[in-house]
Amino acid sequence: QVQLVESGGGSVQAGGSLRLSCVASAYTDTSNCMAWFRQGSGKEREGVAAVRTDGSRTYYADSVKGRFTISQDNAKNTVYLEMNSLKPEDTAMYYCAAGVRVLGQCSFITGLYNSWGQGTQVTVSS
Repeated sequence: QVQLVESGGGSVQAGGSLRLSCVASAYTDTSNCMAWFRQGSGKEREGVAAVRTDGSRTYYADSVKGRFTISQDNAKNTVYLEMNSLKPEDTAMYYCAAGVRVLGQCSFITGLYNSWGQGTQVTVSS
């Protein structure tokens, strides 16, 4: 199982930016998708952004398109989530996850992700 460690969360005012990082112990055949999920208080965990570890495609939830960017540095086994124009509704615990593609595509189905980080809190104030 891949070990994942997130960092970069914090508190920011609306309109601000944060960059999250996730370092993976390794990329394996069962970790060919890397994704960021988030879970707000009293809410279900939802997918935010994902990337194929071959870097060929990225995926975004509609709620963050145009504001968040997922990227990776395979030399460092690190995935980033650049978050701009943050809104109070972006407040959540953010989790990095490693999982598998289905029919060549990454998804936001939590059951397809077999490794999870401990989470990093993002708080956006109005």
